[in-house]
Amino acid sequence: MNVMVIGGGVAGAASALALRRLGIEVTVYEAYAEPAGEVGSFLSLASNGLRVLRSLGVLDRVQRAGIDVPGQRMWSSSGKLLGDVPRGRLRGDTLHSVTLMRGDLVEALHAEALAAGAAVVTGERLVDAVTTERGVRAIFASGRTEEASLLLGADGIWSATRSLLDPLAPTPEYAGLYSISGIAEGIETEPGFFNMTFARSGAFIHLAAPGGKVWWSAQVSCPAQPDLGLTEEAWLRRLTGLYRHEQVPLAILAATVELHRPTLMHSLGAVPVRHNDRIALLGDAGHPVGAGQGASMALEDALVLARSLSAEPSVAAALAAYDAARSARMAKMVKAASDNRDAKTAGPLARRMRDLVMPVAVPLFFEKATAWLYTHDCGELPTSRTDGGSQARSPRL
Repeated sequence: MNVMVIGGGVAGAASALALRRLGIEVTVYEAYAEPAGEVGSFLSLASNGLRVLRSLGVLDRVQRAGIDVPGQRMWSSSGKLLGDVPRGRLRGDTLHSVTLMRGDLVEALHAEALAAGAAVVTGERLVDAVTTERGVRAIFASGRTEEASLLLGADGIWSATRSLLDPLAPTPEYAGLYSISGIAEGIETEPGFFNMTFARSGAFIHLAAPGGKVWWSAQVSCPAQPDLGLTEEAWLRRLTGLYRHEQVPLAILAATVELHRPTLMHSLGAVPVRHNDRIALLGDAGHPVGAGQGASMALEDALVLARSLSAEPSVAAALAAYDAARSARMAKMVKAASDNRDAKTAGPLARRMRDLVMPVAVPLFFEKATAWLYTHDCGELPTSRTDGGSQARSPRL
């Protein structure tokens, strides 16, 4: 059996690693020259995603590349503490959330996948895919044609695989938020806490990073899609005006020494066709969620798919089992992400109600409300040998 993975981001690299742990031949096709390049800012991995990394044998490497973040504090626009909870886990879980640069996570996954025997081909963009009796034929923009037993679309929210699988699939829409992040210096911030301020103009996130730095991200509520072509100085002026009412975010913006490229945040309607007998979607290609769970959900997809391929008698049966195992959880996660976006775009009345309710509600209901998310365990691979070998059974073609 051989597998083509389209996309070399978190979902693609993780699925390549998981499949190589089972001894399956894998080639990753990535449109960009550097899959782990400086794309995006920092991301967080919750305990559910970290358990997947442990099963794949890459947890220690990722933990070394990131920041250990045991706690999360939520603040009102006025600076009132609204909640102090464990970050990405339940209290008592010793598997602390990790925050790291997206490129560092992808680099770690790619390195492990390559070491396990995966092949990576860069500069190839998928333009067509045709299922055949015994597999799938992929056609790339360069004219290159490849065949495999299975094609996995891990090519993100603008997935070409999704539209090839279903020409009527929904397309991403601007979600009324954009994100811009950066690094500040000289701001005293207590280590170990992921701080989220519910500001008038959208959420502002910051945490202490090594070397006396502060990583921050502004998730700005903006109903009309903004022009992303501003200079760094213009972006900082805009953000300073938007967060002029919030003391800590304003101080962090004033101390910023590095600004990352702004990105629009998008939502995607429910994807009705996520697989056929030879093609399946993973990660943001099938269910972009956000809410700090995008990477963790992509990791879960990769492990569940690998387990399904090991357990089922055919590729078609494995893809059906994979989709069945993920559907209910992803539907619940998408709903949670939508509620999360709404909280960041709340109007004045909703903000006042939140400031009154959260200090009482968070201590009482946080554990119950998040247990389904953070305690989820996708299980282990049948074997997890670092040489890429496996005693697991590959499905029949």
